[in-house]
Amino acid sequence: MREYKIQSKEIILTTTIDTPLGQMFAAASKKGIVMLCFFTPFNIEARIDILKKSFHTDVIPSECEYFDTLRTQLEEYFNKQRTTFELPMQLLGSTFQIQVWKELLNIPYGEIRTFTNIASKIEGLRSKKALESPLAQNMLNIIVPCHRVEKDDGTLNVYAGGDNKKEFLLKLERK
Repeated sequence: MREYKIQSKEIILTTTIDTPLGQMFAAASKKGIVMLCFFTPFNIEARIDILKKSFHTDVIPSECEYFDTLRTQLEEYFNKQRTTFELPMQLLGSTFQIQVWKELLNIPYGEIRTFTNIASKIEGLRSKKALESPLAQNMLNIIVPCHRVEKDDGTLNVYAGGDNKKEFLLKLERK
C-alpha cells in the first residue's frame, strides 16, 4: 500500500487495524484521526459516506504517521500500559455531538458514568434521551469512551461494537 504524507489537498486516508476485538477501520485527515470504528461492512460504508460529505473530498486506503501512532497507542491500551489516548484527532459532528464527546473524554479510565451524570455537565440539555444519538454516532470508538456510559438503571447502553465488545473493554479497564 502506498504511503501518503498529508499535505495541502484534503484527502481522507483509511486503513484497518487488528485488535483483540477484531479488525477496526480508521480514517485520518490532515488534522488527525477522524474515525476508529469496529469493522462491519454496512457500518463502514455509511461512515465513509459521512466522511466524503463532511470533507467534500476523496477517501482512499493508505498509511500515514497518524495510523502508526494509533496502532502503538491501541496496543498499549490493550496491554494495560495506556489509560488515555494522546494523539491528534478531529471530532466530526454537530456542535451538540462534539460537546457530548468532549465530556466523555473526561471520564477516567476504568470508571463508568450514567446518563444523568453526563447530562448534568452539558449545558442546555433538555433530555437524557438526547444523549443516545451522540453515543451511537461516535466515530472514535474506544478513544472517545462511549463504553464507559451506562443507563441510569445500571444496564448497558447500546454500544456501536456490540455489548460483548463493551463488556470486554470494561473488564479490561477494571482489572
